[in-house]
Amino acid sequence: MGLRAPRFGWLLAIAAAVAALDQAVKWFIAARLHELDRVAVLPFFDLVRWHNTGAAFGLLSNAPGWQNGFFLLLGLGLLAFLVVLMRRSAAEGDALWPVGLSLMAGGAIGNLIDRATRGYVLDFVSLHYQNWHFPAFNVADSAITAGVILALVKVLFLNRPGSAS
Repeated sequence: MGLRAPRFGWLLAIAAAVAALDQAVKWFIAARLHELDRVAVLPFFDLVRWHNTGAAFGLLSNAPGWQNGFFLLLGLGLLAFLVVLMRRSAAEGDALWPVGLSLMAGGAIGNLIDRATRGYVLDFVSLHYQNWHFPAFNVADSAITAGVILALVKVLFLNRPGSAS
């Protein structure tokens, strides 16, 4: 059996820590780089200041401006849904699912703060190899991805009959 699910307060603390870390790193990047500035860190990794007005992978970033409000409302709705799921899962089962939810919630909060205060999401991690470039992302995006992976592992592999969970 896996680790026991953390209490709801701990799940909220994880989400808050993710959002705080995301905002601290974004503040650091914004204070040192101008938009589109790029600093090579490793042969495959640059720090870049990218203003993403769209969604994941820049989806709808060329829309005429309505998308920020749309993504802000959508994000708030998804955040509320995640908090309800966190609350329900805090008292049952193992930690994988609720911790995944709290990582997703923290990432959502970080990106929602950007949308509400800047009108865009600040991305700064650029991975590339030769002519291939992965879309820029940030700490919040990484937390959301990690949370989705944890939730998928729980749902796809640990909820089967006879599983250890």
